[in-house]
Amino acid sequence: MARRLYQLLSSAAALVVFAASAPLHAQEFVKFSDFVQSVKTADAATVLALPSTKATDTASVGEMRQHLLALYDGVKVTQSYVVGSQTIDCIPIMQQPAVRMLGLTSIAEPPSAPATAPGQASQAAVLPSQLPAGKTQDAFGNRLGCQGDTVPMPRVTLEQMAHFKTLRDFFKKGPNGAGQAKDLSVVPPSSKAAAHKYVFYYQSVNNNGDEADINLWRPYVYTDIGEIFSLAQSWTIGGSGSATQTAEVGWQNFPALYGTENSVPFIYYTADDYNLTGCYNLTCGAFVQVSSALTLGAAFSASSYSVPNNSTQHYLPFQYKFANGNWYLFYGGTEIGYYPGSVYNGGQLTQYSTLLEFGSESVGTTVWPAEGSGMFGAAYKYDEAAWQRNLFYINTSNVSVWDSLTYDKPSPKCYSGSKPAYSSSTGWGIYFYFGGPGGTGC
Repeated sequence: MARRLYQLLSSAAALVVFAASAPLHAQEFVKFSDFVQSVKTADAATVLALPSTKATDTASVGEMRQHLLALYDGVKVTQSYVVGSQTIDCIPIMQQPAVRMLGLTSIAEPPSAPATAPGQASQAAVLPSQLPAGKTQDAFGNRLGCQGDTVPMPRVTLEQMAHFKTLRDFFKKGPNGAGQAKDLSVVPPSSKAAAHKYVFYYQSVNNNGDEADINLWRPYVYTDIGEIFSLAQSWTIGGSGSATQTAEVGWQNFPALYGTENSVPFIYYTADDYNLTGCYNLTCGAFVQVSSALTLGAAFSASSYSVPNNSTQHYLPFQYKFANGNWYLFYGGTEIGYYPGSVYNGGQLTQYSTLLEFGSESVGTTVWPAEGSGMFGAAYKYDEAAWQRNLFYINTSNVSVWDSLTYDKPSPKCYSGSKPAYSSSTGWGIYFYFGGPGGTGC
């Protein structure tokens, strides 16, 4: 009861602070051309004076500004719209960052279809929506959604980037190693980064990809008391040590990065153990998006999150599949895009993955946010604790095999998970529950 009361009081305080620094709804609509012009003429001193700015010098702001100009160089946007606090630009496929920055002249052909679970036919999923139900226009009269040969990209602003000290900090998965794939040679795995806490599952196996249906929740992140983010995801990993490479996917609540208190779908990659490479979504020239079926980095509609004691639980069915030298991302059976093999610079993920990891993670200072639903994973209840299910991998002969996972819980006071289990009668296959309330002393 004390923890719940603390959550409610902190939630009220956090809402006040967040409302003062980042409005829940956009106050105006800025045309794309005007936005780009504002970046060109931006004054570093003005950015440094903003209350939310973490950048400390004009050189850092200048580097961020130059990256933004490169990110949008030559892009011709004819359609933009606003949902909540985020502006979404519809970018022509051949003008998106990865196509331009990698010098691509064509889009790679995808594999014929995503893999299906061992012995099971693919199941149609009711996918959570990122657009307001029953509406075709935003509050400014702009048409919602992207059409034709365009893909949706949440607008990245200089003010947003300046929430981080440097451009490299903006690209990092999280502070002090947070969010990175766990190094199984280190005991405990979290010893190199005291600020992040997690529940995770892993399997060392050569594979051409993996599937995870990830239960979607919206754990609140109290930024006013030092909480930073909460996520649930899968890591598809190759190599080890400084040669570690990843293709990652899941959902994340990270107000400083996305400018919203809601959870968003995200991807991330690194080619060198999170050292000089890596970025979220389309914020650098790495991932080639081909579909408007999912807006990476944009919040889901309010009705799309799971709630306790409700038989309708929402989830995100993600799959990475290695084919034609690339890592293709599928969402509910639809190809969203791919990481070209070239971004892995001849490393392990140009051949196959060697390690799979799944779970949740949170980042704080002295207080950590909830993970999953906020209920301990050991609750073992479908409509209370968060879960991941349908966990299988694609072996190097392209045959689907159920995962055989090992479980680790380095912060049992704040988070836990269930032992991996198998169910054929429910169609869940291999699954586990995870999460917890967070708090202090994790």
